[in-house]
Parts: sequence; C-alpha cells; structure tokens
Amino acid sequence: MSIIKHSEQRVGVFIDTQNLYHSAKNLYHARVNFANLLKDALAGRRLVRARAYAVTTESGEEKGFFEALTKLGVEMRTKDLQVFAGGAKKADWDVGIAVDAIRLSPTLDAVVVVSGDGDFIPVVQYLRNQGRQVEVVAFRETASSALIDEADAFTDLSADKEKFLIHDRKRALDAEPVKSGRGRRRTK
Repeated sequence: MSIIKHSEQRVGVFIDTQNLYHSAKNLYHARVNFANLLKDALAGRRLVRARAYAVTTESGEEKGFFEALTKLGVEMRTKDLQVFAGGAKKADWDVGIAVDAIRLSPTLDAVVVVSGDGDFIPVVQYLRNQGRQVEVVAFRETASSALIDEADAFTDLSADKEKFLIHDRKRALDAEPVKSGRGRRRTK
C-alpha cells in the first residue's frame, strides 16, 4: 500500500476515540499519544478538519482529555452514554463519523479514518469510489483485516509504541505481573 502524500493535499481526520482508547488500554495498558498520531496522519499535508468522536459520562472525568484534544486543533463531537433499562450501556459514534466523512469529502483529497472498526468498510469503499484517498490508522491487533485491505494506506500504531503510546507509570506497574518481590505491587 504505497500512496503519494504531498503538501497540497487537503486532509480530514476522523477519530473514533472509544476504539483507540480501548485498544491501547487492553493491548498495552497505555493511552494514545494523539499529538503524535495527528502529526503522523497529516504527514505535512493541509488539515481541513480533525474531529474526535467521544462519549461523555456523568462524572465528567473526560473533560481534561477533551480540552487537550481541542488544544491540538481537534474538534470534539460528544454525546451522552446511553444506559438502557436492563443496565446495558451503548456508546457508538460509527454513523456520525461516517456521515461527517461523507459530508466533508467534497472538500478533501484524503480522508483518514482513525479506527480499526470493520463497520467503516462501506464508508471507505464509498469514499474511494468518489476519488478520495482513504487511509486507516489503528492498532493492527484490534483492526479489521478487511478494513485494512479496503484502505489505500494503513498506519499500524503498534509498529511504533514509543511514538503513539503514553504509559502511565503507576498504571503500568499495577498491570505488570510480579517477577520479584522488590518494589512492585503484586497483581491478583
């Protein structure tokens, strides 16, 4: 998957924050470095729009994260977490991301979908048929192989963990199995 990226290309970046958050947490007990991700996705090209899609909670603990993304020039799209009568919870932005990518595509040369969710395959196919270059950015271990195959280019965030992950030292220590009894907490 070799594509041409040049400084005059107009780029839109659409970030599925839930997908990345859970992938980084489950795979590496870490958080995503969105500053490096955005810089890499742009690759020196002209940013038209960068949008991140997220769910808000009652506690509001995500407010600092949203502010940090806004400082990077990323527009936040948020909605409340849905809690159903049986206790099930839903936090899905797939349709919103797809609609925004399609709606903005006439002003873009390249569309960057930051998610490994296979539900985006029809959107990628549509955008490519409209003449847009479509790039996918995700962790390979949790990305749909069919989505990767449909894209013009794929960036595997797992390939450069130092660049794309932020490790919280305490959280990382808590998650590590104990090798010796010195200096680390035991995990149960």
